[in-house]
Parts: sequence; C-alpha cells; structure tokens
Amino acid sequence: MKTLHIVGFKNSGKTTLITRWVHLLKAQGRSVAVLKHHGHGGTPAMPDDGTDTMQFWNSGADMTVVAGGGAVQLLWNEEPPFDQLKALSAMGHPDVLLIEGYKGETGEKVVLLRGVEDWSPLGKVTDIRLVVGCPELELDMPHIQSRDSVSELDDWFTKWLVEEDANETF
Repeated sequence: MKTLHIVGFKNSGKTTLITRWVHLLKAQGRSVAVLKHHGHGGTPAMPDDGTDTMQFWNSGADMTVVAGGGAVQLLWNEEPPFDQLKALSAMGHPDVLLIEGYKGETGEKVVLLRGVEDWSPLGKVTDIRLVVGCPELELDMPHIQSRDSVSELDDWFTKWLVEEDANETF
C-alpha cells in the first residue's frame, strides 16, 4: 500500500487535490482509502438525530457500526491514536491511502502553500516529496508553482505511484 499525506493550512486545496487524485486512481482501476484529520474544532458532522445510529450514540454507545447496501458507517466515541486510525483506514487493503493532514506524523508528504508565509512552519515537516504553490520560493526539492497546474500535479502523482521505496509498505 502506498501512503501519501497531503498537508497545508485551511483553504490550501487539500481536499480538492485529494478528490482529484481519488478520481485518477479509480480511473486506473486502483482501490483508494482516505484518512482525514478534522482540524476545524469540534466533532465531524454527525448523522441526523432521528437515525437509529444517533439514538444509539446519544444513549451512550461507545461505538456504533451500521452496515447495509454495500457500505459501513462507524462512529467511535473516542479519537484513537494515528497508527490505529491508519490501520483502520487500511483494513480494506487499498492500493493507496491518501491522508489529509497529520503533518506531524511519519510519512511522505505533499505540502500545499497558500502564500509565502506558510513555508516557514510547513517547511519544517518531515519527508516532503513535493511543494505546491508560491512561485516566488526557490526550493531544493520538487516544486509545482501553482495548484492550478493539474496536469503537472497528476504527472507527478502518477510517477510517485510507481516509485519503489522500502518505506512504502504499511
């Protein structure tokens, strides 16, 4: 399983890029999982209070799992450590795991910059494979100057997919 973190601050284009690459992977016949860090404060959006799931949740269930129609929904009333979340995301044995956020965790990363000011904190993350944005920066690493350069981004991602690296296995 190949794993890649897409990191950047709010409104840097992380979700847009991941969505694009999920489409690209599916068009190639590959399976893909996405793990997202909800960095907006509070809990992620929950199902409607009238659902059975939320009735179980609101009555105190520590975990609620609902399966049907070829899909599974899981609500867990705690936030496990990153390694457990990653293992959970890999449970279906995807070809690729794309991770939105978790910039402090180990793993190859694509860094998305909104402006030059983002580089100071984000340039310190480990294992950067690609920087996207800020054409005014001169960097000693792969750098695509605009997040609107979709064919350049897709070309980079396609090449990354076939790279062999001992660190790629889960």
